[in-house]
Amino acid sequence: MRLTSQLVVIGLIGLFGCGVPPGIPADPTSPATKVYRIKAGEHSSDKSKLSYTAKTTLSFSVTFDNSAIYTSKTAENQYDINKLYGFSDCGAQHNTASARFGWNWRDNAVHIHAYCYRNGERITEELGTVALNQPNDYQISIVGGNYVFTFQGKETVIARGCTTVKSNKRYRLYPYFGGDEVAPHAITISITEKN
Repeated sequence: MRLTSQLVVIGLIGLFGCGVPPGIPADPTSPATKVYRIKAGEHSSDKSKLSYTAKTTLSFSVTFDNSAIYTSKTAENQYDINKLYGFSDCGAQHNTASARFGWNWRDNAVHIHAYCYRNGERITEELGTVALNQPNDYQISIVGGNYVFTFQGKETVIARGCTTVKSNKRYRLYPYFGGDEVAPHAITISITEKN
């Protein structure tokens, strides 16, 4: 009898000790949050595996924590834009054609930027600031010959270098520190891509 009770307890621990609690089904449509880490002394984040997308709209939520606070070794590099998230375009490499959001830490705030390459020319525009430890929504859409960046309820339009909308050669661009300098310490950014 005592052995049977112990087996029941072990079975219950195994059943309910991890995973989704009973009565709450897993939601396969729920977006998964990925935490990207850029190690000190690096440019690229982990989880930067090549991933193609046919989407013409990329919607996501981002949370920066206190690791977004940094001081560049060279003062003017504080204005360099770190890369956040987006995609390549026009069937080209991202330094020829792409759209993504960027960020930097200045004046005690995270500054958000539109960051594009059009025919190899870099185009940026500052969009606003966000608070640390608070999720914010971002969206980039391809609309004909334009990229439409939506941030804090405002749309910013930047011309593309091509007019092709359908492409299976568009790849995601992940968090990247720099610029000229590498990450001065470990930086953590949480991104939840929405359907």
